[in-house]
Amino acid sequence: MRSSGVLLHISSLPSPYGIGTMGKEAYKFIDFLKKSGQSYWQILPICPTGFGDSPYQSFSSFAGNPYFIDLDMLVRDKLITKEEIVAADLDGEGNVDYKKQYSNRYPLLKKAYSRFTEKLSKEFFDFCRAEADWLNDYALFMAIKDSKNGASFDIWEDGLKFRRKGAIERAERKFGRKIGFYKFLQFKFAEQWAKLKKYANENGIKIIGDLPIYVARDSADVWTNPRSFLLDENLAPKLVAGCPPDAFSDDGQLWGNPIYDWKYQRAHGYDFWCRRIARQMKFYDILRIDHFRGFESFYAIPAENTTARGGAWEKGPGMSLFNTIKKKVGDLPIIAEDLGYITPEVAKLLRDSGYPGMKVLQFAFDSREESNYLPHTYKNRNSVVYVGTHDNDTAEGWMKSAAPDDVAYAKRYLNLDKKEGYAWGFIRGAASSISDIAIYTMQDLLSVGSEGRMNTPSVASGNWAWRMAKMPSASLTKRLYRLTADFHRLAK
Repeated sequence: MRSSGVLLHISSLPSPYGIGTMGKEAYKFIDFLKKSGQSYWQILPICPTGFGDSPYQSFSSFAGNPYFIDLDMLVRDKLITKEEIVAADLDGEGNVDYKKQYSNRYPLLKKAYSRFTEKLSKEFFDFCRAEADWLNDYALFMAIKDSKNGASFDIWEDGLKFRRKGAIERAERKFGRKIGFYKFLQFKFAEQWAKLKKYANENGIKIIGDLPIYVARDSADVWTNPRSFLLDENLAPKLVAGCPPDAFSDDGQLWGNPIYDWKYQRAHGYDFWCRRIARQMKFYDILRIDHFRGFESFYAIPAENTTARGGAWEKGPGMSLFNTIKKKVGDLPIIAEDLGYITPEVAKLLRDSGYPGMKVLQFAFDSREESNYLPHTYKNRNSVVYVGTHDNDTAEGWMKSAAPDDVAYAKRYLNLDKKEGYAWGFIRGAASSISDIAIYTMQDLLSVGSEGRMNTPSVASGNWAWRMAKMPSASLTKRLYRLTADFHRLAK
């Protein structure tokens, strides 16, 4: 069935408190999606952000981001006051200031926890029991980390670093209140998220989530599951992830994430991955898995390297992993991010999995060579088409920054003109393709320039900050509805 949706991360929603949340603006956005005939709301990973404020470098792939807890809902819960929020000075307008969010929001959340502890609810204890398999370790990890001013776990003293029983028991006693605080944050996140997702589903909107293939080196994931990764005796990575040098980067991309020990994982029934996927499906209706090609073969770089040069391709788990996930977790609705260096082996893995792959229009117009991202080349309806993703410039930005020959080609191919707007011409091109699903970024719907770019790969800072100033206008909503109807993508 033909359908479409919008990509906008939670952090990019309007809010009077400096970052988008699961509050009233999120509900208004769902209303906009429904009125404009959309079927999907796609977001980025909702786990806590770590290095560089990136949702792809998280302290846990099981936890939710405390920044997204809505403060007005905490006021309604009588856990904080409006006056306390105002005094926190969180800056309502403009891009996200993550430093201020960290410095000013957490004291508010700690006040909320202090009042919450005066009358702990049965629902809180039920939540803690139900999520204990990841929550206990995550809360302890964060409590210890706080006590060490954020220091990475690989430089903690050996007892804590290697999770020796005595040291862990002492830490649990010593940091009991901090552990409770981090459990409280996850309880409130889960409570607010469940209500938001219920509202979305009741209004015909499915949420597409995003799962990074790798986890952060400094994470509860690695700390609690070290055997699942290729680490040395000091828990330092032997190999790290990245991409090889290419036309876009002479040095390639050095991501620095630890590489999985796929042999160990397979021998243990891919337990870590199955738990990780099962957890994600509590959040989302559909899951996009990042860097799908890494499951066929992945680029591994010696940990001591300072660039991605000198790495090598290694075989991944292939269908062995996905067959196990289907058996243990279920035959899930998954989108495979199959962008990048795609070999016949990767294409076969995508076919064997049955998952839809991705098409990105911005990659279509390299005037030097034929591209399989041009809509007339699409052979499979079982695909998801994008104008661009969170890693691309906006369409308007691309028109100014791309090679002149590429821009001229796009103008000819898509019949782009300023009257329609270049971004909307790209959106029309995506909507008219045979792909079952078309996803447009909110930035392109708003015809925002490069200032709306969400992420520039290989740039460590200044990303993930763009925010929408206000909800889309009635005229934009009608325009999107008309386009969606014209190309038979209206929500059923």
